[in-house]
Amino acid sequence: MRILNVTAQKPDSTGSGIYLAELVRAEAALGHETAVLCGIAATDKVTTLPGETKLYGVRFETEALPFPVCGMSDTMPYPSTRYCDLTKGQAECLVRAFRRAIHEVVGSFQPDLVICHHLFLVTSLVREEVRSCPVVGICHSTDLRQLAHHALASRGPWGEALEERIRHDVAALDAVLALHREQAAQIQATFGCGTGQVRVIGTGYNAHVFSPAASVERRPGAVVYAGKIWRKKGVASLIEACSHIGPHELAAPLSLTLCGGRSNNEEEYEGIARAAAAAPWPIELVGRLSQRDLAQRYREAEAFVLPSFFEGLPLVTIEALACGCKVVMTDLAGIRTWVEENLVDAPVWWVKPPRMASVDEPVPEDLPAFAGRLKAALLAALATPSTPCDTTALSWESVCERLLGIVGEGSSS
Repeated sequence: MRILNVTAQKPDSTGSGIYLAELVRAEAALGHETAVLCGIAATDKVTTLPGETKLYGVRFETEALPFPVCGMSDTMPYPSTRYCDLTKGQAECLVRAFRRAIHEVVGSFQPDLVICHHLFLVTSLVREEVRSCPVVGICHSTDLRQLAHHALASRGPWGEALEERIRHDVAALDAVLALHREQAAQIQATFGCGTGQVRVIGTGYNAHVFSPAASVERRPGAVVYAGKIWRKKGVASLIEACSHIGPHELAAPLSLTLCGGRSNNEEEYEGIARAAAAAPWPIELVGRLSQRDLAQRYREAEAFVLPSFFEGLPLVTIEALACGCKVVMTDLAGIRTWVEENLVDAPVWWVKPPRMASVDEPVPEDLPAFAGRLKAALLAALATPSTPCDTTALSWESVCERLLGIVGEGSSS
């Protein structure tokens, strides 16, 4: 089978980018011919895809698209353009470039299946342009946030007609794939998808990279975070929680390693860096790491913390568990249910989130109490002996096979 994956942004650097790259790797491992259509900067080189995958790039920061790649999050770990900031002319250039690229790719690659990542503008264009094979869309949560947070009808160059067109085209997909049950319900409510059209596919991890290593010594008290260095990921609250831990509360000295790219909000990043430098425990910002280097950080750490205010189904949690970490994370809608159903023995400490003023903005006065709960959960995790967690059933090949099974069911019905 020839499978084309489509994303409007870079196929790396973010959770959805890694999801795409790993799904493509699994498709190739299962014997399928693969191609990727994506948005990338003029000088970008993509190294995260299998070597045999055909890459079709819509190049930004060029004469045709003289602005950075559009990101599904308002803050990306690379230079990006917010959808709500596009001018009418830029939006028209974006649509024209992707429409042309879709025609070219479908004509040359002739896919048997198209998998679109994010239920947003480019997925809408693919649905309108491709009728020769099934087209499915995978939700990564940031797409729902874009629709809910930015109200396209009243912001940017879009207008109500385009927002409604996105909703209409997503509802016309052959299948819509959700990360967990709660997200599936949200997709149905947002797009009006038919009964049976939205299916839960979940996520996976690369067991060839993320696994324990007997040769690596795990350091008591070592804590690691992986993700964007961003306030909305709860990084500032994590630093505050660690800063309030006293030496008498620990059996071993605390250390925190923050792995991930900086956001494009330089002022916010500098504030986080200053707070880290002022903390009573060592807090290191190591930047974005390769998958293998990140796996090594997990193996060395006692606990992994993900204090986000908004997530889909974070890959980093599964990767950390696979490497033997205990996990502390925010109890966000849908995630706990999925983890407890698929990883019944997972050593996870759940932290009640703050009240939310909007999709990804916490109520400011709730943040001190949230940091307090984060501290308590972290101390509880560090005081508990490590137990193994079996993650072997969550391979990317299994995710790929589930996806192809769903497409096959639709084709035969």
